[in-house]
Amino acid sequence: MEVIIRPDEQAAAELVAAIIAKELTARPQLVLGLATGATMERVYDELVRRHREEGLDFSLCRTFNLDEYIGLPPDDPRSYRSYMNRQLFSRVNIDLRNTHLPDGMAQDLQAECRRYEELISDCGGIDLQLLGIGRSGHIGFNEPLSALRSRTREKALAPTTIAQNAIYFGGDPAKVPCRAITMGVGTILEAHRCILLATGAAKADIVAKAVEGPITAMVTASVLQLHPRCTVVVDEAAASRLQGTDYYRWIFENEPEWAEFRRSSGRHVLRKPTNVQPRPRRRAGARR
Repeated sequence: MEVIIRPDEQAAAELVAAIIAKELTARPQLVLGLATGATMERVYDELVRRHREEGLDFSLCRTFNLDEYIGLPPDDPRSYRSYMNRQLFSRVNIDLRNTHLPDGMAQDLQAECRRYEELISDCGGIDLQLLGIGRSGHIGFNEPLSALRSRTREKALAPTTIAQNAIYFGGDPAKVPCRAITMGVGTILEAHRCILLATGAAKADIVAKAVEGPITAMVTASVLQLHPRCTVVVDEAAASRLQGTDYYRWIFENEPEWAEFRRSSGRHVLRKPTNVQPRPRRRAGARR
């Protein structure tokens, strides 16, 4: 795991978008895992800007979202399908047939969960998984005590999560669906690379627990400490409870892999490389 600290939430979001843009430019058929929520909106705005101003091409990529509410149809403006259409898909040149979310209206939810896992597997697994972190420490909707090897499944939402998401339901927690389909912790860990973005002082305590605390099912994001290639990007406010900030800042300022990102404020043109060989596809579940 690496932790990268940026000055504010805009700089943090621009860095995450720059990482995604670099990966997508190098591998146009990238399989992207996507997340929702207010934290992600700046990332999607920056990706849209890069598409419009720099020609970032989404035409061949495929996407899988982490989760969807059970009981909300796709055209409900509060569904995550509507969110993704609104924030990203309708604003870039992506083929909607290549954008996937769980079907929260499926008659057989267990079958839908199996279908989603199989679809990820058929695409060779997720190359780059974008993650947020909830105030309960969840990634996806993997609430406290989620099994750390869990797969896509139904999950009851924690009261903390319901209260946090009430803003999208007129401020009324009673209107928030209490169940969702979510990728499992094990599913997320199989992504080739994970990027977790967290901003704001309200996330400082849970970020510290996830990054520097023990690995525990009570904070499912903590399992990312085991991932071989996970980057946590935070702003100064979200980093305020971390103990190792001097080292984390040293990493960004000195490690060669971050050099191109240091040379700009996050807004730089990434030229499409030539003669890039695609990474061999793997089956989801294959060991690394």
